[in-house]
Amino acid sequence: MLDNLTQRLGRVVKNLRGQARITEDNVADMLREVRMALLEADVALPVVKDFIAKVKEKAVGQEVIGSLSPGQALVGVVHRELTELMGGTKTELNLASQPPAIILMSGLQGAGKTTTTAKLGKWLKERQKKKVLTVSCDVYRPAAIEQLKAVSAQAGIDFFPSSGDQKPADIAAAALDYAKKHYYDVLFVDTAGRLAIDAAMMAEIRDLHALLNPIECLFVVDAMLGQDAVNTAKAFNEALPLTGIILTKLDGDSRGGAALSVRHVTGKPLKFAGVGEKLTGIEEFHPERMASRILGMGDILGLVEEAQRGVDQEKAQDFVKKMKSGKGFDLNDFKDQIGQMKKMGGMGALLDKLPAQFGAMAQQAGSGVEDKSIRRIEGIINSMTPLERTKPELIKASRKRRIATGAGVPVQEVNRLLNQFEQTQKMMKQFSKGGMAKMMRGMKGLMGGGGGFPGLPR
Repeated sequence: MLDNLTQRLGRVVKNLRGQARITEDNVADMLREVRMALLEADVALPVVKDFIAKVKEKAVGQEVIGSLSPGQALVGVVHRELTELMGGTKTELNLASQPPAIILMSGLQGAGKTTTTAKLGKWLKERQKKKVLTVSCDVYRPAAIEQLKAVSAQAGIDFFPSSGDQKPADIAAAALDYAKKHYYDVLFVDTAGRLAIDAAMMAEIRDLHALLNPIECLFVVDAMLGQDAVNTAKAFNEALPLTGIILTKLDGDSRGGAALSVRHVTGKPLKFAGVGEKLTGIEEFHPERMASRILGMGDILGLVEEAQRGVDQEKAQDFVKKMKSGKGFDLNDFKDQIGQMKKMGGMGALLDKLPAQFGAMAQQAGSGVEDKSIRRIEGIINSMTPLERTKPELIKASRKRRIATGAGVPVQEVNRLLNQFEQTQKMMKQFSKGGMAKMMRGMKGLMGGGGGFPGLPR
């Protein structure tokens, strides 16, 4: 997201090297680059003007303190202003009401509202141990009710049935009564979306809001809409007392300007960001961390949190023991490590949180570990017998052909996996003998010979 802004700022920082103070002259070039990058990223023009004015006011004349260069000091100013632009601090989801806490979901059709409802329900169930119920009041879109039923089941949360011949207000009232009687903590009400803003839709959702009096009224908006996202958010904000915004598809090909514009235009906090289609693909919106990612600083805190949630601690400790001893590491362990990485959102999600200075290394390491490659590796290992996984040395020509056929890959893919698995075992033995330098050289060799990653196909 906003890669263009990151690259432009990087060039400006280089140009400012060697200068002792941030001046009106040298900041002008930087602001010109930032202005162009923001406009190209589909940030709304009023937002760009306001942002540039604030950066200029706070940057010009600022002393360069200690070991900081003018470029670093300038990036510090931009970071603070980007953080402020997106809300300053993280805003928590408010559930402080007599149960059930009602969350009304609003937005245009196609923004990902129904899937986001299930994602957020799953997030509340797993992170805060809430008992969650969902209901669909969308009686217009074909299969909308069935879609929410399906994704709620996948998310492991309860669904209140409704049908297309009912009135939205009747559905909402019945769901609320059921949620109270069955002691639910949270009730999600998924409302009807439209292809464009219209008076009938707004009147209906206002009536639902008046009936339910929700503690949270969230607006779900597609980050790929660009300028249109801002106009839509503004219209919904004028019609409804919104309490927060959820941006979806932040991992897509969008230029990302909506993330910087929506908060400024509506005055409502960004509470969550949708990343990916999986039901685990939702994260709390941290303005400071997002500003760091935009400026190429990465989100190491977010990466650590993902690791803590996604990693099976018992398996991780077992893996460390095997690594220290240099014995017992087999293809079952290898498959477990891949599974742990998938739980953390896959290689793409991890690389996105790394600082930009590791970008080249990350891309080199990650070029062979796309999600598609990971699925192929799992398929190969799953085609092996339990004995073959624990003793890969038994896999000769005939077994390789059988495994390749079962996994639907060429025999060369099986050979490649086995060869690099053998190299990984050797590196672990070097580590167990204290040969850290040798192991690092081995990793460099694996990565350098075509952009592979230890233990994974190049």
